[in-house]
Amino acid sequence: MAAAIPDRELQFSPLGGRVTQQGITVIVFIYRFADVPNDPWQLEVVDHDGGSTVWDETFTTDDDALAAFAQAVQEHGIGAFAELEANKKH
Repeated sequence: MAAAIPDRELQFSPLGGRVTQQGITVIVFIYRFADVPNDPWQLEVVDHDGGSTVWDETFTTDDDALAAFAQAVQEHGIGAFAELEANKKH
């Protein structure tokens, strides 16, 4: 029998939140494990249907994670996060 893995607390950046452009709203989550000193930040964007886009890359700062989201929106448009394909990777 495998040992139980305890739940780990996440620290969420205040830079995350709802973003609406061109009538499309997504939720940006920037987070890391709270119990690991200097843990890198993760970036995830969730669309209106609950579809999730998670970056493979991690980020040294939450500012870097937000900049990666902004760059993706600039290059592909916010509609890229609202496509029907769930669990996309960047």
